Amino acid sequence: MAVRHGDPALYVAEQYTGKVVAIVNGHIRSAALLDLHGAVSKGNEQGLLDLAFSPDGTHMYIDYTDPHGDTHVDEYRVGTDGVADPSSRRSVLFERQPFPNHNGGEVLFGPDGELYIGLGDGGSEGDPQHNGQNRDTLLGKILRIDPNPIGSQAYAVPIDNPFVGVANTKPEIWMWGLRNPWRFSFDSATGAMWIGDVGQDKFEEIDVAPKGAKGLNFEWSRREGFAAYNGGTRPPGGVDPVYAISHADGSCAVVGGYVYRGRDIPAMFGKYLFTDDCKGDLLMLTPNGTHPTAAATNPGLHIDQPTSFGEDASGELYMISRSGTLSKIVAGTG
Repeated sequence: MAVRHGDPALYVAEQYTGKVVAIVNGHIRSAALLDLHGAVSKGNEQGLLDLAFSPDGTHMYIDYTDPHGDTHVDEYRVGTDGVADPSSRRSVLFERQPFPNHNGGEVLFGPDGELYIGLGDGGSEGDPQHNGQNRDTLLGKILRIDPNPIGSQAYAVPIDNPFVGVANTKPEIWMWGLRNPWRFSFDSATGAMWIGDVGQDKFEEIDVAPKGAKGLNFEWSRREGFAAYNGGTRPPGGVDPVYAISHADGSCAVVGGYVYRGRDIPAMFGKYLFTDDCKGDLLMLTPNGTHPTAAATNPGLHIDQPTSFGEDASGELYMISRSGTLSKIVAGTG
């Protein structure tokens, strides 16, 4: 889900249909604003995976996997009615995917106006290509680019990215050592980046990068959660998660959310909200700086098969389900 500057609509990417639809006052507009139904793959972790609008609202950016399973980030011009102009399509980034899972898929403009892109480690199980710890690939990373073309290049790499000019390293990399950063967000008050990174066999994790931090290595596939993975040792400068969830309680795939900065639910203000695809319970962490002060709490809200969160222009939060529902989190639900 995304919002556009000066527009009250909520824009939603439909994973399997390849459509972008707008919701106004709880009702879906009759026509899709963008329809890629023949251009996206239909795997469990594939399809139209996210959308974002440029800060001025004039362009839409989408992340999807094509029928071959490869990742595309494309740009479209958007009219005042929110409709994307299909003829304006411009390819911003393309990345081949070796397996049909761990595609990441998030696109998000940060508070600095740059575009952040999440890519998983390329899939299969256990990172067989060792992409998480290889800085010479975009896989297993969060990228940061200026999506505007420069000369013959489809985008520019900001000069303050941490690995510009470093040998055998992709300069687009902002964070690395990630398995599948399915959803990440910025705290609108502190600027910290909160990352929900999907785990392997035992642990899901929440990673945090304080405002101004860059180039952090979150250790996959040397470590999973706080534990060594397959006998791996902590890489030099590796950063542990701030929170890990064991699969022993039925969890299987973390869905990262947001630090709540809305006004409607004072009891949740300043808390980081997230969930898990298998359990479906809303969970909250109370940050102390960028670390939680205690274990996650459950305010009593549940949704079946959650896949994502959304944040509107007022800071109010929404949960999206694989069953096709978009639900607003309101006071009194727990």
